Amino acid sequence: MAAKQEEVPANIAAAITEISEHATLLIRDEIELAKAEIGAKVRKILIGAGVGVAAGGFVMLAVLFFLGGLAWLFAYELFPSGEIFWGYFMVAAMLLVLAVAAGWLAYRALRGGSPPAPTMAIEEARKIRDAVRPEEGGSA
Repeated sequence: MAAKQEEVPANIAAAITEISEHATLLIRDEIELAKAEIGAKVRKILIGAGVGVAAGGFVMLAVLFFLGGLAWLFAYELFPSGEIFWGYFMVAAMLLVLAVAAGWLAYRALRGGSPPAPTMAIEEARKIRDAVRPEEGGSA
């Protein structure tokens, strides 16, 4: 009879140790999932940013040629006396108005943005927590 009483605490200790090891493994797996998820999101953002920078470079060159032509057009149509610089000043003023509008829109977009979060890992952790949590109202 004494041997059976000693086996029960040993079995309980082994079960607690096993549960602790499994919980540790689950936590490590969730951390790795979160890292992988964030890494994938960051990679996509970086690739998009690189392509955006290349596209932006081409657009900037096109805009430069367009603005030069626009300045010459303003100088030709509005200031026939040969004062070309007024056309460039008009284009510069329009660009400043556009820059203020774009800055305001960028501020609003950045203020409302949220950092990337590991949503899959968080959802998986909630499922594990709900599965492990004892049921309420049961007999204990």
